[in-house]
Amino acid sequence: MADVEKRTEDWPTLDWKTYRKNVGRLQQRIYRAASRGDRRRVRSLQRLLLRSWSARCLAVRQVSQDNRGKKTAGVDGVASLTPPQRLKLARQLADLKRTPDPVRRVYRNVSRGFGHRWQEFSVVR
Repeated sequence: MADVEKRTEDWPTLDWKTYRKNVGRLQQRIYRAASRGDRRRVRSLQRLLLRSWSARCLAVRQVSQDNRGKKTAGVDGVASLTPPQRLKLARQLADLKRTPDPVRRVYRNVSRGFGHRWQEFSVVR
C-alpha cells in the first residue's frame, strides 16, 4: 500500500471513476467468496476493502458531498467540510487501531402510549 501521507493530490482532481471501479470489484469478489462459503477469503477481502484508499475516499465523499444531510452538523459540531478537510479525514480513516470515544449511558422516562418506561440513550462525551 502506498504511503497515504505523501500523497499530494487535491480532492476535486481524484479519479472517482477508478475509485468506484476498484470498490465495486472488491465488493463483487466478497460476494462471490461468500456465495462459495469461503469465509477466510471473505474476511481477507473485507479487511482489504476497509483499508483501501479508494473505499475511504468514496466513504468521505458520500458523507460530506452526496448525502442529503451533508449540511447537518455531526457529533463533532462540524457542518460542512472543505476539500482539504475531506482529504485529511480520508487519511485519518486509515488508523483502524484508534480507540473509540467513550459513550455515556443516559436513561430517560419515555411515554409511548403503553405507559411509562425507561429507555437507554447513548451520548458521546
